[in-house]
Amino acid sequence: MKILVTGGLGFIGSHTVVELQNEGFEVVIVDDCSNADEKVLQGIISITGKVPIFEKLDLREKERVQDFFSLHPDIEGVIHFAASKAVGESVEKPLLYYENNLGTLVYLLQELSKKGKSSFIFSSSCTVYGQADKMPITENAPVKPAESPYGNTKQIGEEIIRDTCKVTPNLQAISLRYFNPMGAHPSTEIGELPIGVPQNLVPFITQTGIGLREQLSVFGDDYPTEDGTCVRDYIYVVDLAKAHVVALQRLLEGKNRDNYEVFNVGTGKGSTVLQVIQSFEQVSGKKLNYQIVGRRAGDITSAYADTTKANEILGWKAKYTLDEAMKSAWDWEQKVRSGVVE
Repeated sequence: MKILVTGGLGFIGSHTVVELQNEGFEVVIVDDCSNADEKVLQGIISITGKVPIFEKLDLREKERVQDFFSLHPDIEGVIHFAASKAVGESVEKPLLYYENNLGTLVYLLQELSKKGKSSFIFSSSCTVYGQADKMPITENAPVKPAESPYGNTKQIGEEIIRDTCKVTPNLQAISLRYFNPMGAHPSTEIGELPIGVPQNLVPFITQTGIGLREQLSVFGDDYPTEDGTCVRDYIYVVDLAKAHVVALQRLLEGKNRDNYEVFNVGTGKGSTVLQVIQSFEQVSGKKLNYQIVGRRAGDITSAYADTTKANEILGWKAKYTLDEAMKSAWDWEQKVRSGVVE
């Protein structure tokens, strides 16, 4: 069974390709390599022993998307990761984000709507909830006005899929709203490779630990939390990748209750910034150079998932602890900086 993974050389995409291939799917990767490296392909092959089909393609080019589906009429499912994802950049370049994150989604859905039957998994985000009124966050929590154009593209993306599914009975879709992915594959063949200064906490921690960054800034210690720092739900990337495979199988096997469903994907446990730092210090045996500074605009106090729906209905549950995920991130960072991965 042939599955298309857009953005399949990216952090979450590459780990999902591995899990798909391990489950026996034939995978086609589409990536424009604007935020990924073709060397990741070799890592995927090293882990699985299988070579996915790879096509370098910018999904903003509508005619090339049409040509791609003409060449691969036997694609039965799509997992859609390809999108721009830096919150700060989206504020500065909103039109880039709307074009790249929404135009490409429309082109994909147009092609899938022509097919007899197709399954679609959308990479969504807990950013759709904003600062939720209650913790943990359930799928019924209100979707609040987005804090950034990036967050808005996830909200609008979900609306586009929902509206399309209403009038396209042959299209089955699931949006996975994930929280904070982290870590690397245990083989250390693939992992998170941010271009430039990391946008996420964990790679900034490991880069500081290895000496690439001088100091980590902790933005605020006066939030109403256990130790005053922000709380997030950190999920191991392999657990997250497996959730995509389980969601896809749900659609392919016709187990879905509606032709559009939404699931939170997290651990169900919140960790403060200082707890994440402590986890790093524990698994690495190193003291991290960090400094408490003022709050950062746009940061919400707390966000962690109620995973009951994913656990009970989807039949998926996160298995790895924060320390286990952090250990994988640190192992990966050391391998990258040793020159094994450039």
